[in-house]
Amino acid sequence: VCGLQSAVCRLFLPMLTNNPLRAVRLAQARTPYNELEVLECDGIIELDVGGASHSLYDPANFLTGYSQQRRYRKLVVAPVALRQTMLDLIEAEAEADDGHIVMKMNSLVDAEIIDALYRASQDGTPIDLVVRGICCLRAGVPGLSDNIRVRSIVGRYLEHSRIYRFGSDARGYRYLIGSADMMPRNLDRRVEAILPVDDFALTSRLQEILDVCFEDDTLAWELGPDDLWRRIPTEHGHDTHLRLQYLALERATRGMEP
Repeated sequence: VCGLQSAVCRLFLPMLTNNPLRAVRLAQARTPYNELEVLECDGIIELDVGGASHSLYDPANFLTGYSQQRRYRKLVVAPVALRQTMLDLIEAEAEADDGHIVMKMNSLVDAEIIDALYRASQDGTPIDLVVRGICCLRAGVPGLSDNIRVRSIVGRYLEHSRIYRFGSDARGYRYLIGSADMMPRNLDRRVEAILPVDDFALTSRLQEILDVCFEDDTLAWELGPDDLWRRIPTEHGHDTHLRLQYLALERATRGMEP
């Protein structure tokens, strides 16, 4: 997307947490779903996707042979580096005294990622997961995944945003968003991009979304060590979709104020 900024033509890159073609199909089918998108004008990101000297589709063209680019400055791109990056981030939290892993995704299937999460749990690292669909990890199993909690949010909107958070208050948090679930097809057989988010206003928004998801006691289900999903008892009436809808409308109203 090209636009003027201070009388200068700038390139803005839309980074979505969904496959763009699927987003179009969902919109055409009028299926309500939630999504995250960043309009990025970071010069480093522009270089990662080609900038002025290469094709803007370098990550995708890598698979077809039209692009030779395999190293990226900021983006984490599959199938080149996403799997190893996620494994490294999980291992780093497992080794830290104050390690903590939070992931929000559609599906958790990949055996290597699951095994890494098991090892982190066995090292005492708390792990909080929001998985809308398929989850092949067993949560809360003594000696295996005592420190892993898995919940799913099922309601009016199709949960489609992927958020990955690593770190602690003392060390700082690292937030990443993107289109990739933790599945072999996303990590090894597709072009997927994960974007680190550094801006304080945006990371605050991402943390707000995570907080709302973990406070939910209306739409949330929790996975037990017996592989059964149980609905979380309603005590306070927190509804993720109503809360996020309210926050979005509130921001839109503030944006229209003179």
